[in-house]
Amino acid sequence: MEYKILGEKNDIVLINTDEIIIKDTQSALDLIASAQYESNCDKLIVYKLCVAEDFFILSNGIAGEILQKFINYSKKIAIVGDYSKYTSKALKDFIYESNKGNSIYFVSDIEEALIKLASK
Repeated sequence: MEYKILGEKNDIVLINTDEIIIKDTQSALDLIASAQYESNCDKLIVYKLCVAEDFFILSNGIAGEILQKFINYSKKIAIVGDYSKYTSKALKDFIYESNKGNSIYFVSDIEEALIKLASK
C-alpha cells in the first residue's frame, strides 16, 4: 500500500493499492489507523476497487457500519470510481445524501475528491 500526500495543506492522503482494503468494520479501523500513522492526514481518498462489493449492498448494513467508523474517528473519505452500474434507488439516494454531507463522498475522479475534501 502506498500513501501519497495531496492537497494545498498536505492534509489529504491518496491510498494506492490493488487490494480490497475496506471489507468490514475492522478493515476500516485498520485503514484509519494505518493512514493516520503513515501520513498524519484526516482526509482519505481510496479507489472504489479497494472497497468490497458487499459494501454497495445497503441491505446488509456493511456500508453504514463502515462509514460510521470514519465519522466516529473524525475522518473524511472520498471513494473514487464509477457508480453508474448500480441500479438500486436506495444506493443512489445513499450516495446523493452522502455527497451533500461533510464527511463521506462518492466521486468520479481524484480532482473531484480533492475539491470535496479541501472544502470541508
